[in-house]
Amino acid sequence: MPASRSSSGKSFTLEIPRNSLKIAGIAFGAGLLLFGAVWLANRDKGFYKADPAATAPEHAVDLAPLPEPLAAAAGSSDMPDARPPAADEEVPKLVEATPPPPTVDAPPLPSESTPSPVNNDRPLPIAGQSPPPRYPPAALRRGDAGTVVLRVDVDATGRPYNVAVIERSGSRDLDRAATDAVRQWRFTPAMSNGQPAPGTIEVPFDFKPAQ
Repeated sequence: MPASRSSSGKSFTLEIPRNSLKIAGIAFGAGLLLFGAVWLANRDKGFYKADPAATAPEHAVDLAPLPEPLAAAAGSSDMPDARPPAADEEVPKLVEATPPPPTVDAPPLPSESTPSPVNNDRPLPIAGQSPPPRYPPAALRRGDAGTVVLRVDVDATGRPYNVAVIERSGSRDLDRAATDAVRQWRFTPAMSNGQPAPGTIEVPFDFKPAQ
């Protein structure tokens, strides 16, 4: 590149060869390529990362444990000392009392092994086949109680064919529970001259809720 400078009326020209600029550019590009190749080759090796901190020495100094605190002496605190329970002192226990279940009093039933008389003017419920009625849950929640008396007509085979309420308890649920139960009962039929015969019996039920 020609350059001129004038001083005191004199001038001179500085010429730079064009090949020198080309060589400098080629050298700069080669340097960049070489740096990139080195960086890519050692990128996974972490050569640019800082050295890890120095680890603790293997032989550390063993420190002696601190001594256990001394037990507090008697009278050192304003709180009274706990009195140990006596050996023969009974610890009170919480006992949950279960309320008694509601009851339904039914007439006594004769045993199946008891022979029936030759002439029995009325049928008798058979034990084990005449369970008492269940207390209706709705009536139990309301506290309904009372006595139900039923008239039961029994045929010659011991099956009830008609059940009627002749004394009401004042609760429709209790009356219905007694009626439904007796319809499933089995009876020893009435006897006439040694032969089974139809008959009628009155059955009372006393419903009592738990106290």
